[in-house]
Amino acid sequence: MKRSPLLHAELSQVIAALGHGDMVVIGDAGLPIPDGPRRIDLALTPGIPRVADVLKAVLSEMQVERALLAREALEQLPAGALPAWCEGQLAVVPETISHEELKRLSARAKAVIRTGECTPYANIVLCSGVTF
Repeated sequence: MKRSPLLHAELSQVIAALGHGDMVVIGDAGLPIPDGPRRIDLALTPGIPRVADVLKAVLSEMQVERALLAREALEQLPAGALPAWCEGQLAVVPETISHEELKRLSARAKAVIRTGECTPYANIVLCSGVTF
């Protein structure tokens, strides 16, 4: 019997199938999802679920080697601060890229997970690592 907190079957299946270096994108409700990656739409209503909630659940099952955030998500924050929705959740220091680059990378992701988050630039690319 599965004992981890991630119950969403489609999301759990995607994470279980990830290879080293594969990417998963967790995005806000407004992130355009390109054709190609698997689309997992979790949005119920504006704000539900939050990116922080989905990120926490995904990180409970996924080994993350790299994390990428849009530079625009950090521009209004104090130097070195992370957005509240990812603060304290990542075991790696996120790298920053432009929002346009984040959108381009999402086309190569194994899956794009759409949340109900309405915070601008609340998007993150997670690159899978290995557990050994």
